[in-house]
Parts: sequence; C-alpha cells; structure tokens
Amino acid sequence: MDWESGEGLLGINDPAEVDAAFERGEGHLGTAVIGLAFNCSLEEASPRIVRAMQLPDIAQRGFAFTAAGIAARLNGELTPELYAALRAEGPGRKSIALNAIDDTLDHVPFRQLPLWLKWWTVVSKVQDKLEAWRLKSVYAIEDAWRALRGRRS
Repeated sequence: MDWESGEGLLGINDPAEVDAAFERGEGHLGTAVIGLAFNCSLEEASPRIVRAMQLPDIAQRGFAFTAAGIAARLNGELTPELYAALRAEGPGRKSIALNAIDDTLDHVPFRQLPLWLKWWTVVSKVQDKLEAWRLKSVYAIEDAWRALRGRRS
C-alpha cells in the first residue's frame, strides 16, 4: 500500500495501520476508511470513519462519508457514533453527508433508524413532492404561454 499515491488503500484490512497513518498525518485517509468499510467489521471501521469525517481535506472527508454509506449498504445498520456524525453534518440537500444518508435510508430498515433520520425521511418526501408540484405548474404555465404566443403569430 502506498500512502503517498493512495494505491492499494481500498484493500486495507488492518485498523491499527489506519490508526498509525492518522498519527503520522498521512494523506488518503478517506480512501483508507473506505477500504476498512469493505474489509472490516462495522465495529472496527466505525471509529476510523468518524475520525476521517473530521479531516480538514474536503475530498478526504467526502470519502469518509462514502465509507459510511458503504458501511450502511454492507451491514444494514450503522453505529450510534456514525449516526451522530451524519446528524452533525446535517441531512440537507447541499450536505456532504447527503449520499451517505441516502444509502442509510435505502439499506437500513426504517424501524432501526434513529428518530431524527425517520423525521428526515418524512421531510425529504414532502420536499420532493412540493418540488414536483412546482415543476408541474411551471411546465403547465410554459405550455400555456407557448400556446398563446402560437395563436397570435
């Protein structure tokens, strides 16, 4: 594994090696925690994923949130620490955590979700419906306008 280029880090399966890389301040830690999500238990990977979610490099932080989504997909659950980290980042449409939250909603049974995430499910469905209605009315107005302009010509 090459910490400089990131090559081979998706195959990492030793949490202690990732801990040592955090201590050394290595790059590509977000990539490494994706490897842990694939190759280790949720309990082993979770604290390292949460730690990588706090990295200053936005790209590596994004990879950490990708790792959380992968963990949800593979395990059908997340740890309380991962739920807390996702909640801290926020579930909004422009959040770096959006894809991880979507993966969690898709792969974790609804009854196992924390209350805030159940509530977000309802809020996002309402937002989606309102946006669909808005677009439908915009398209109807555009069609009516085109029809009126066509008659005048």
